[in-house]
Amino acid sequence: MIEVEDLIALVRAYNPRTDTALIRAAYDYGREMHEGQLRRSGEPYFTHPVEVASLLTEQRLDDATIVTALLHDTIEDTRASYADVAQRFGEEIAKLVNGVTKLTGLELTSSETKQAENFRKLFMAMSEDLRVILVKLTDRLHNMRTIRHMEPHKQAQKAHETMEIYAPLAGRMGMQWMREELEDLAFSVLNPEARNSILRRFVSLQKESGDVIRRITSDIELELERAGLEANVMGRAKRPFSIWRKMEEKEIGFSRLSDIWGFRIVTTSEGDCYRALGAVHQRWRAVPGRFKDYISQPKSNGYRSIHTTVSGRDGKRVEVQIRTREMHEVAERGVAAHWSYRDGVRAENRFAVDPAEWLAHMTERFEEAADHAEFMESVKLEMYTDQVFCFTPKGDVVKLPKGATPIDFAYAIHTRIGHRTVSARVDGMRVPLWTRLRNGQSVEVITAEAQSPQATWIDIAVTGRAKSAIRRALKAERRGGHVRLGRELARAAFAHAGKRLSDKATDTAARAMGHEDGEDLLAAIGASEVSARAVIDVLFPELSQTRPVPDIGPEKAIVGLDPRSHYDRAPCCQPLPGERIVGITNRGRGVTIHAIDCPRMTEFEDQTERWVDIHWSPGHHAARNAVTLDMTISNDPGVLGRICTLIAEQNANISDLRFKDRKPDFFSLLIDVEVRDSEHLHAVIMACDSDNDVAQVRRHRAQSTRPATDESVPA
Repeated sequence: MIEVEDLIALVRAYNPRTDTALIRAAYDYGREMHEGQLRRSGEPYFTHPVEVASLLTEQRLDDATIVTALLHDTIEDTRASYADVAQRFGEEIAKLVNGVTKLTGLELTSSETKQAENFRKLFMAMSEDLRVILVKLTDRLHNMRTIRHMEPHKQAQKAHETMEIYAPLAGRMGMQWMREELEDLAFSVLNPEARNSILRRFVSLQKESGDVIRRITSDIELELERAGLEANVMGRAKRPFSIWRKMEEKEIGFSRLSDIWGFRIVTTSEGDCYRALGAVHQRWRAVPGRFKDYISQPKSNGYRSIHTTVSGRDGKRVEVQIRTREMHEVAERGVAAHWSYRDGVRAENRFAVDPAEWLAHMTERFEEAADHAEFMESVKLEMYTDQVFCFTPKGDVVKLPKGATPIDFAYAIHTRIGHRTVSARVDGMRVPLWTRLRNGQSVEVITAEAQSPQATWIDIAVTGRAKSAIRRALKAERRGGHVRLGRELARAAFAHAGKRLSDKATDTAARAMGHEDGEDLLAAIGASEVSARAVIDVLFPELSQTRPVPDIGPEKAIVGLDPRSHYDRAPCCQPLPGERIVGITNRGRGVTIHAIDCPRMTEFEDQTERWVDIHWSPGHHAARNAVTLDMTISNDPGVLGRICTLIAEQNANISDLRFKDRKPDFFSLLIDVEVRDSEHLHAVIMACDSDNDVAQVRRHRAQSTRPATDESVPA
């Protein structure tokens, strides 16, 4: 494991003004918190955070990011709390650590609906501070480097997630080196035979051709020297996954693959980049259609470089990238270059992208998505595609994904123009709307006021923005009929279940199912996007329960306590199965169970010896856990009885009822209900909230009725 002084030396190499005391404190605190924990390899767990921090020093990141890497698993996996981290290291670092913690549990390869919601959380974390994602990506990189110690099915799951999510995200952030390594590490898990085959072919090729990279590098250096240019030349073979992907896309074998070598020329000025391009093209024949100038048209993540492919020695194709030293730094670090340090100060790089602007570009399209499917479509289109640059008749540049059409171009300018599009001219010639646009083309959109979006446009468009706008327009046209049909389907489903359909019920179900309002939910039912039965299942889950499950009694409800120990649920927070809990020992009274987020837990921060690590037993708990509901209902005959019936229908028992306030038009009351777990409570609240005569219902959190001194004496 890297020692703290060695880690500090790595940071000091690029930031002599680093806060060494802060890094030492974080190192010692992280090692203490992870004491006794082991990785699957058998190494101390703390080796992982230290390696993540070390990898981040290669990107010359600031002290806060390095410290976050050292602490990134403490809140999630140890007894450390947010408050403790904030007190020791400040709010900035605590927020970063907490941000990484929130991302740890995201299941990005789960069902599409859950995946979309988790992606929203991912981009929300990015919007708060992009350094959270930098730590998470580096965390994933180290985990992939050591993935061989995991079980095979876990390796496959992590590799798929890396290939589908983290590698493309690293690419969109401009960290191409990380994207390539993540892809190749995942490739070695998902298709080891293919990867090994490519590596064997490389070995054979090297035996046949000798050191190709050294020879071509020397050739390029000689041409640059003749042109009087000062530059560094670097060459490398492309990674196995990059080669395999190209073989799959072009459906050709390794022997027919040409450009498997890549070379970079790093110059001192932008003018030298173009002079170097001239020297390369004078010496070798340029391959048509393989030239891209990202200096005059940079990518959205700040990437600038000239790309060209030429026929080199023996007719072998090689790709050459030409850029300045500043451009190279951004190409290596991407958006992370914004935080890079040099000689103790933040490195001023005029090409580094402001993270706020980059995030605005990334999230603009996602915010327009109306549902989970559209959101996921937007994410994948944004992350997986390259770009083409087209021009308006006035010369303005419009950036679009590769394969975009005039429809996408029109919607990129303005939604209203997209809706009114009838045809387009590309470079002065009239073309069909399904024409694929190419770099540098001038596009003129022809509109008509009477035009409206057509259903066929969804298949023509490739951008998430265009597809979402078209779907919204088409949905608006058909919405009225869908709402009427959805209402009839819902009414029939409610009647079949012995329930009465109301606007309050549909609004409640809409909130639970992620729809804007009840009308939006009815429209989704009418459009066959949601079944009426699904609404019944959400509002009345007890109707879909068919098989009895044995109950877990109080004596087996808690894991982590001696079976002979007595315990109480704290009345201040009334913790339920399904919620994270902690035990506090009390002299002569066993253990009191609190919810982990209970406000009273701050009273015991300095008494950690009283904390007991416990959790609820998995399974179906008995409905004996009392919880208090704070409810406001209409003061009308029969309302209270109907509410009690609703609670009983959820298989929950009312153990007490107290009126807080009585008014001519409403009652405010507290109802003690015995439930199984947090999901059971949620079902009870939803059933009550769907009734028209319930103005408000929420979980009541009361102060403890027990004297404070009772829990102030250690057991």
